[in-house]
Amino acid sequence: MNESEGLRFRRLHRPQVITDELPEHRYKGSGTYSGKVFQVTLLSLGGFLLLPLLVIILILESPIHPEVFTLKEPPLMKGCWEPNLKLREAQRLFEDQIVGPESIANIGDVLFSGTADGKIVKLVGRRIHTVTRLGKLPCGSREEESSCGRPLGIRVGPNGTLFVADAYLGLFEVNPTTGEATRLVSGGQVVAGRKLSFINDVAVTQDGKKLYFTDSSSRWQRRDYLNLIMEATADGRVLELDTETRELSVVMENLRFPNGIQLLPDEESVLVAETTMARIRRVHVAGLNKGGMDTFMDNLPGFPDNIRPSSSGGYWVAMSAVRPNPGFSMLDFLSQRPWIKKLIFKLFSQDVLMKFVPRYSLVAELHDGGVCTRSFHDPNGLVAAYVSEVHEHDGSLYLGSFRSPYIAKLDLRKV
Repeated sequence: MNESEGLRFRRLHRPQVITDELPEHRYKGSGTYSGKVFQVTLLSLGGFLLLPLLVIILILESPIHPEVFTLKEPPLMKGCWEPNLKLREAQRLFEDQIVGPESIANIGDVLFSGTADGKIVKLVGRRIHTVTRLGKLPCGSREEESSCGRPLGIRVGPNGTLFVADAYLGLFEVNPTTGEATRLVSGGQVVAGRKLSFINDVAVTQDGKKLYFTDSSSRWQRRDYLNLIMEATADGRVLELDTETRELSVVMENLRFPNGIQLLPDEESVLVAETTMARIRRVHVAGLNKGGMDTFMDNLPGFPDNIRPSSSGGYWVAMSAVRPNPGFSMLDFLSQRPWIKKLIFKLFSQDVLMKFVPRYSLVAELHDGGVCTRSFHDPNGLVAAYVSEVHEHDGSLYLGSFRSPYIAKLDLRKV
């Protein structure tokens, strides 16, 4: 073999360096193909999963038929509304012994309340005594609530009896000693062409001859209160009962979730919390302006529940959710977007949605003219959650709640 042939042989058998890198030009087409297959597979899988969901969303009937309404821009949280932590100074009473003490009344130093299990109870010292049960057992589930009963507003009448508004069963007069209960108005009955579906709060005149009460909706019951808030229909009313003749009449209608009610000293008008609209209305029930209505306080920074008198001549208002400014209010945002409300209620239950409602307890003292004089706060509801009423007695505020397992007590001398 000559030198030129040996050179050719060596060139043909030159050693190659093997690395992990693959020549790009050899696999370029293969990589593009694999990427396209992956994308198509991913899109197909996504479509396979989303298509049934979209079909369900389109087919399902929304349980609510919300209306468009407008709320004013929430007031700035400053001045009287300046956030503080004063409600966190409250003490919890009867914790895990009482559930949902919505409203509170007192005879002397004995407190009375209605509970989520359908009972009227009296609180003496550290002990809880059952006065009566308005409904029937069993209690505890959503389905049983309408037969178990749900006592809400409670007041003391001039004869020392209790007037109780039960959301389902009606209005009752209860003897706090014997437990004897007399039904004055039946829940579910038709008045002026519409059912009493959600009896909420009650007020009584000094002579006990007239009762004024709110019926929050003719369509929704208490167990569907979130549906009522989100639907925002104006189907709530204020009614009057003559306790002597048992005549029942409608005083005001077309209110959006009328809630707490408080009779003014002259007994010619009542204050009514119109929860959905974040305002308090004054409804004239007697005198020259009977049948009329005006606004006591508009554009509250929260959604008002019960209204009760304060020792300084004003009124305590409880709010369990606020419209923060600065901040973001989901209910304000949704008020102009009913289609989003429909979609939400197609996908989630009320119990699930309640977990996403930010907790913020706020109680305020208001005076005539819609003047706020002081407010107490508990951001996130760490001590006093889901407040529904402020009952003042002997220098302390007793805070009712529509779902917490306690009553909170705030000593006014310490705040």
